[in-house]
Amino acid sequence: MNHDSYPDYYIADILRATKMIALVGASPNPERPSYRVMAFLLRKGYRVIPVNPGQAGKEILGQAVVARLADIAEPIDMVDVFRTADALPSIVDEVLALSPLPKVIWGQLSVRHDEAAAKAEAAGVKVVMDRCPAIEYPRLVA
Repeated sequence: MNHDSYPDYYIADILRATKMIALVGASPNPERPSYRVMAFLLRKGYRVIPVNPGQAGKEILGQAVVARLADIAEPIDMVDVFRTADALPSIVDEVLALSPLPKVIWGQLSVRHDEAAAKAEAAGVKVVMDRCPAIEYPRLVA
């Protein structure tokens, strides 16, 4: 996949097929982009599980926070990443250890790591990087 440009149908298909999202780097701070995007996704009907080891056991936007992806007991459709780009390789490793595998890893704005993306794609996981579902959803789905 060319991660410089995504066809609209690729993003739209992901957003339409996704039901369960693990949001890595979720913040309880309403000023943080991860909080605002999580609120948007919840309003659009997605099930969102916040992932943040420092907040594990608490709630963000009424959703129980888990420490890591492996703590989620149900299948994940998409892993939405609010971490720095250099964290993406370890997150991809975490994703690839899950069973079943999530269908998509989505790196938020400025989150791009081509080698990590290639590793995920080689395992059959779709990848979107440097995009925000709260921007793409109104443009392509709503």
